[in-house]
Amino acid sequence: MQTYPEFTTLRLAVTEGVATLWLARPDSRNALNVAMCQELTAACEALENDDEVRVVVIRGEGVAFCAGADLKERQGMSPAEMVARRVNGFTAYAAIEAVSKPVIAAVHGPAFGSGCEIAAACDFVLASPAAVFKYPEVGWGTVGATQRLPRIVGRRMAKELLFTGRLVDASEAAQLGLVNHVFDAETFDMRVTEMATQIAAANPLTVKLTKRSIDNGLETTREGAMAIELLAIQENLRHSDWKKAIENFGKKG
Repeated sequence: MQTYPEFTTLRLAVTEGVATLWLARPDSRNALNVAMCQELTAACEALENDDEVRVVVIRGEGVAFCAGADLKERQGMSPAEMVARRVNGFTAYAAIEAVSKPVIAAVHGPAFGSGCEIAAACDFVLASPAAVFKYPEVGWGTVGATQRLPRIVGRRMAKELLFTGRLVDASEAAQLGLVNHVFDAETFDMRVTEMATQIAAANPLTVKLTKRSIDNGLETTREGAMAIELLAIQENLRHSDWKKAIENFGKKG
């Protein structure tokens, strides 16, 4: 059985193959500090190594998903300390992206700055109507969110959102592709659980290979992407019971 480190800024629960990782600094609106960065990295590495976990859902405790970086922590930092703090953040986002299993962000409230980066590092985002997104970096006199955001919403819209720092509500976020679905607040938890459970029921190898093929394929040419998919198909044929799956197709229900 996989052992997990002790967390002070996160809370983890695993049920029927679905791991729910809660950002757990509700009194600070789950603001991202160095400790949370480091614990996110450690948690993602442990979740990757837990064979019982097939899907990861990242959520926020309290009223916010994540209100951004912990600005109180940054007060009095030297430039070198600021760079080190940003590296910790980048490492945490990269750790989320590196999980080979599907990672879903369930955003029920404000996601600002670092909260947007955490959500963008996930495979996709589910939101409630109370979710709102904001990229305040330029207004704070800093640089951030310049890589994942354009890959999601496109170059021109990313520039608008970063230059203005304006609020994006859940409805617009869905239109822009920041969010896959907006679920009613009353059914939000149930819908998130349903989708995570459905994915967890699929063959974990094929899900992993599909995720890898999409992510790696988008970073290369069309020809290179086809080679990536072909290699994934071959690996799947070697290591999954695909014949049984075909035989059982259409028998359920």
